[in-house]
Amino acid sequence: MSNHIYKKIELVGSSTTTIEDAVNNAVAKAAESIRNIRWVEILETRCHVEEQKVTHWQVTVKIGFTLEDN
Repeated sequence: MSNHIYKKIELVGSSTTTIEDAVNNAVAKAAESIRNIRWVEILETRCHVEEQKVTHWQVTVKIGFTLEDN
C-alpha cells in the first residue's frame, strides 16, 4: 500500500428537504471537479425557519480527497 497525501476543502451544501440531501448536494458538486473523494466531515448544521417551520437546511462540511501522484 502506498502512502497517500490528503487535502480537505470546506463547503456549505443546502437542501429544502433534509440534512442528508444537503450533504449529498455538497459532495455531488465537489465531485464535478475533484477526484478521489474519500470522506466527509460534518462541521455545522443550520436551518432557515419561516412561519414556525423549517424551510431550508444548510450543512457545512469538509470534504477529504487524495492527491494524485505525478
